[in-house]
Amino acid sequence: MSDRSRTARRASVVSLSVLAGINLLNYLDRYVVSALLPQLKRAPMGLDDFQLGTLMSGFLVVYLLAAPIFGRLGDRGSRTRPIAIGVFLWSLATGLSGLARNYLQLLGARATVGIGEAAYGTIAPSLLADYFAPNTRGRAFAVFNMAIPVGAALGYIVGGIVAAHYGWRAAFYVAGVPGMLLAWWIWRLPDPPRGSRDTDEVAAAAGAGTTLAVQAGSWAVYPRLLRQRPYLLTVLGYAAYTFALGGLAFWMPTFLERVRGVPAVQATAGFGAIVVVTGFVGTFLGGWLGDYWLKFSRQAYLWMSGWATVLAVPATYLALASGTPSVFYGALVVAELLLFMSTGPINTAIVNLVNPAERACAVALSIFVIHALGDVISPSIIGGASDMASLGAAVMIVPFAVVVSGVLWLLAAKADAGAAGAGTASMA
Repeated sequence: MSDRSRTARRASVVSLSVLAGINLLNYLDRYVVSALLPQLKRAPMGLDDFQLGTLMSGFLVVYLLAAPIFGRLGDRGSRTRPIAIGVFLWSLATGLSGLARNYLQLLGARATVGIGEAAYGTIAPSLLADYFAPNTRGRAFAVFNMAIPVGAALGYIVGGIVAAHYGWRAAFYVAGVPGMLLAWWIWRLPDPPRGSRDTDEVAAAAGAGTTLAVQAGSWAVYPRLLRQRPYLLTVLGYAAYTFALGGLAFWMPTFLERVRGVPAVQATAGFGAIVVVTGFVGTFLGGWLGDYWLKFSRQAYLWMSGWATVLAVPATYLALASGTPSVFYGALVVAELLLFMSTGPINTAIVNLVNPAERACAVALSIFVIHALGDVISPSIIGGASDMASLGAAVMIVPFAVVVSGVLWLLAAKADAGAAGAGTASMA
């Protein structure tokens, strides 16, 4: 390996480390509120379960609406500067959540977090794809996405512990400060040329071409992406997956406390520990297997994600239906492990299915769809159903969403294989 190659590889690893670190803070900020639900429920603001659910939904509405705007920016100009500004903004808004005196102020602060996270969430995957070649991209995205369960778990753990000792307001302050201090790291990252690490074969498979490249960064990209069947099925499956995981992540600590009788601190810390371990192992295993099976099938990421998610259905149901601790905790570990296996591969599949010059837009559209049909509505739907019946009954919608997700990803893999076969035949 030449000195130039070593330098490039070192820069890629450093950039991945920074992006993954910020992604950890991203999800810590997002899920700290889940650990605070019991205290917020008892706070003088007098919030009901539906209002608690809208704290996540309000954030996600702003997040998905801002995503297409940042998608265009990410495909047209600098990628590092919008990300850095976004990281600072969401961290500031998280800290301001601790100053809220009523429901509307708290909802407004949480919604503002969505603007900052939209900048990061849409542009970072496009930037990351240009740091790594296709044959190592799955593992790079696995490392990037391992920060999701770790950050979410830290949100539960840090939020639960700080709130227990210092109150829910202090938990927001602790969650918000690190991002404001670390935003400058993103500003200093290199911004390589778009598609610089893609081979001609991969670019052709993703539909690269002069006409498409000219359209990159325009609003016309979005409707055209929706007409690509493999991409559409992948994103719709991702929406069902996000519906399931979003509802589960938001309500699980409260479910353990209210339905299973687990003490509040133990519920947040215990669930956080499960998320850390299963998320770390599952995400890494999924990225490694995806890259390995890519040697045999270009649709490896989709096939693996589909089958792993289908296999997670029985464990997900058992984790929510059983009242025996040894059973529901064991089933929860298996379910989370299988579900997290899809996190890296499915995001890699999305960037590989599209033209390199359109990746930020493709990720932005994915963010819009998966949250609009996924975790924007699932916390509120589960909260509303809980108000009408019980939380134990309301969460049973989650296994059904997991089924839909796995089936759609298998259909996406089949559709992409058919499209690739048709393209090969036409070239012949």
